[in-house]
Amino acid sequence: MTQAFLTQVTDTLRAIEEDGLTKTERPLTSPQGARITVGGKGMLNLCANNYLGLADHPRLIAAAKDAMDNLGYGMASVRFICGTQELHRQLEQKLAAFLGKDDSILFAACFDANAAVFEPLLGPEDAIISDSLNHASIIDGVRLCKAKRYRYANADMEDLEAQLKQARADGARHVMIATDGVFSMDGYLAPLPEIVALAEKYEALTMVDDCHATGFMGHTGAGMPQHFGVDVDILTGTLGKALGGAIGGYIAGPQPVIDLLRQRARPYLFSNALPPAVVAAGIEVLDLIAEGDALRARLFENAAHWRAGLEKLGFEVLPGEHPIIPVMTHDAPRAQTMARGLFDEGIYVSGFFYPVVPKGRARIRTQMNAALTRDDLDTALAAFGTVGKATGVI
Repeated sequence: MTQAFLTQVTDTLRAIEEDGLTKTERPLTSPQGARITVGGKGMLNLCANNYLGLADHPRLIAAAKDAMDNLGYGMASVRFICGTQELHRQLEQKLAAFLGKDDSILFAACFDANAAVFEPLLGPEDAIISDSLNHASIIDGVRLCKAKRYRYANADMEDLEAQLKQARADGARHVMIATDGVFSMDGYLAPLPEIVALAEKYEALTMVDDCHATGFMGHTGAGMPQHFGVDVDILTGTLGKALGGAIGGYIAGPQPVIDLLRQRARPYLFSNALPPAVVAAGIEVLDLIAEGDALRARLFENAAHWRAGLEKLGFEVLPGEHPIIPVMTHDAPRAQTMARGLFDEGIYVSGFFYPVVPKGRARIRTQMNAALTRDDLDTALAAFGTVGKATGVI
């Protein structure tokens, strides 16, 4: 490796540091949960995707241990060679039934699922119309596909219709609309009823990444389509958030679509199968979700209490109904300073700033958890008030 290259990399790192954009990692010394231990210090955790508090649930741990005892540690193979156990198909079929789809297919992560979903299904004759705030994994997946690319302003249905008209005018054979179900930086919900109506009008397909909704949005937790009472063609999602918080992604949809993805999806064909422990816990977590009405109710009670408390303190909070509740600082160094101050108060949060969000839109993204108590939330609100005043955010 040349010294010139290393110098360039070092200069880039220095510029990131000088701009106040360096991301730090603090190792946890406890299981993931509403309360965690970091460097020997107990903390309230307000920034995990552990919406239902299941990441350390005893039933998931027991299922994972039992699978390791009986089926081993890892698969050491891709699925089509010798990497498929009965558990894999059980989870795929159970996921599909939960989501109301014919079948599903597992991936190492939803990033891989979104990288896999477009290229096998669409070609140069086709078009993808993508929301401007879609997750990076959708953006990368679209780039891997040879279909023509169109983009519409976030949740702007007039712009989406204009792009649909343009794609049809350009002679696209098939058109797919791709959107996040929930835009994770803001907690905004995609307007799926309007998207589905436009898709029907222009004979387009719909693809929704439902990572930040599966398990708790909708009356049984089946996600944004259930929340709005609509049907979409293809769903992608993860086991790494509300569904236990481990790892693993999936695509769910019509049988021919899933069958073709098994034959052609490169992240599926060239990646190891999920290990038995993760798959077994994934099967168990769907039973917990089926029993989870009380958890879902508590999650949204917590979200309402937290949002109201922040607004009463004078924070700028993005509007919404989702358990993602961003607290705006706008300035990236101030977001970092506030996160550090809250850490000193025993509250674990992270500052979000460019390139994760646009410049000038830095924030503390708080996320609610069904395992948090009312006392936990009031303790955290007191700390936010203290640190918010000290940093000039309020």
